Amino acid sequence: MAICAVIVLNWNGEKLLREFLPSVVRHTDPELGRVIVADNHSTDASMEYVEREFPGVERLLLDQNYGFAGGYNRAIRQIDTKYVLLLNSDVEVTEGWLQPLVALLEREDRVAAVQPKIRAYRERDKFEYAGACGGFIDCLGFPFCRGRILNTVERDTGQYDVGMEIFWATGAACCIRREAYLNAGGLDEDFFAHMEEIDLCWRLRNRGYSIKVEPASTVFHLGGGTLPMEHPRKLFLNYRNNLLMLYKNAGRAGRRRLFLSRFALDGMAASLFLVKGEWGNARSILQAYSAYRSARSRYQPEESNRNLTGIYRRSIIWDYFVRHKRIFSKLKRFK
Repeated sequence: MAICAVIVLNWNGEKLLREFLPSVVRHTDPELGRVIVADNHSTDASMEYVEREFPGVERLLLDQNYGFAGGYNRAIRQIDTKYVLLLNSDVEVTEGWLQPLVALLEREDRVAAVQPKIRAYRERDKFEYAGACGGFIDCLGFPFCRGRILNTVERDTGQYDVGMEIFWATGAACCIRREAYLNAGGLDEDFFAHMEEIDLCWRLRNRGYSIKVEPASTVFHLGGGTLPMEHPRKLFLNYRNNLLMLYKNAGRAGRRRLFLSRFALDGMAASLFLVKGEWGNARSILQAYSAYRSARSRYQPEESNRNLTGIYRRSIIWDYFVRHKRIFSKLKRFK
């Protein structure tokens, strides 16, 4: 019996399933992984397509659209395998992609989750923005990737082909222990979009687990999202969710220091948007702080693990814009 469930979450994604599901079925060893399409109550013909073209693929039908976090949480509660792999519906996998991920989890008990190397589907020699070769975070809580810092995405020349411990694994393709996922509470459904996987990985790390990247496995992610980088709605979600993530996971002492610095830095960002005449973006930052203050009472903050690694001791924003350090291999001061 397969020990891993490869879960593709779908909502009205017939076009994506036609393009990407064939590679998942073709390259997933059925003795190792069950391919499951979990459907968020689609109204298109995507489930009919799966049933007709891939009768061996399991279909899990949810009664409404629960979004990314809610859909995965409900699907994972219903699937009884040792490992689950969250796979976006716009990911093309490669031959033998699943074996190295499961092998690492089988070999290392304290690793809760592992991601493959993720390259861009359209520019296949470059890393993909949302996951690249593993996620990290700076001293102020800003995330970046091994192979992607802010808007600078590196070409993959094998420079990061050694597996290592990372701070967070992307939700685009993440293999995780089901029991650890459920015990940590799964993805936070209040986040709606952006940073849910970073928050989950931080909670897992606070419980003593580690997170890794295994570049022996490679997938290609279309990504791109529906909103541009500085769309007001996207800015709002990124700022609000980042603040909530810090409140939940950084610990009491860490929060005091972090929020003093963040308030000043985020205030400067809002002021810069005002100077540029981008009123909507400036308003999004202010609204994010208001929403954060309203939402934080719902949370019981985690006890922070003081031995966390993968944290960049400097500000990635400062180093990127002022010191022009835009390549991951140039960064040296990690905890």
